[in-house]
Amino acid sequence: MKVGIVGVGYVGSATGYAMVLRGSCRELVLIDKNEKKAVAEAHDMLHAAPFSNPVEVYAGTYADLKGAEVVILAAGVNQLPGESRLALLERNAAIFREIVPQVLRHESGAILIVATNPVDIITALTEREAGGANPRVFGSGTTLDTARFRALLGGFAGVDARHVHAYVVGEHGDSEVLVWSGATIAGLGFEDFCRSRRIAFSEEEKKIIDENVRRAAYKIIEGKGATAFGIGAVLARITESILRREKAIYTISRYNPLFGTALSLPHVVSEAGAIELVGIKLSDEENLQLEKSATVLKSYLEKL
Repeated sequence: MKVGIVGVGYVGSATGYAMVLRGSCRELVLIDKNEKKAVAEAHDMLHAAPFSNPVEVYAGTYADLKGAEVVILAAGVNQLPGESRLALLERNAAIFREIVPQVLRHESGAILIVATNPVDIITALTEREAGGANPRVFGSGTTLDTARFRALLGGFAGVDARHVHAYVVGEHGDSEVLVWSGATIAGLGFEDFCRSRRIAFSEEEKKIIDENVRRAAYKIIEGKGATAFGIGAVLARITESILRREKAIYTISRYNPLFGTALSLPHVVSEAGAIELVGIKLSDEENLQLEKSATVLKSYLEKL
């Protein structure tokens, strides 16, 4: 079970560390334009293995991706404080036009998971560079936003977030759609569950949760410069689902011809990649929001 990570900045290094702690794979190769940084990160992660899991970690080149089942694409420049994800477009698109062909030249059979922002547009670009629509190429999408949503709902309702079912769809960014109409705990709608436990839930609380999900990245970047731990855990978990043939469901990002852009919707993810789009029931208002989100993304993709 071999995995490659291209780009070991905040996100790439956090992803590698999460994989070592979780035992997500058995062999992990780190690639970065800054070779000394890749070597240092590999050594640091390797030193955690005796206290976590037996993962072989080393720095390498694109040639070392041979045999990798999954390659995480985390290269690119960081989002600056106050900068929207879409403002990163031109800078990171140029980087991906350079790295994707090199990855495919050495391991064309790997599943490529895009983590670089703006992830939806970079995912669409990666699909183009890889020869078109392909279930083996997708982005992390709103999987992290979905995790944030579930964590806040669980905290509010006083239950383990792993037992909350709720999704965020559309753009991984400002226009994302929180699917409140489908949020459930123990088979009950979220509001019904709160009522059953006599927990007061109002429109004001709903707005606060929405804001804390939608603006989470901006707040984290303002405080520490970058988001890393959350997305690192997300990428490690998606990778495990692929390597373990789990057929798990995640809101990953793929190009959708109906919307004319890549965006996030629930997909079944397994050893063949994002193998199936899962239907999701939205309210009329949520459908309108999703269409607006797609329009925003499509306008930037057309510019690209």
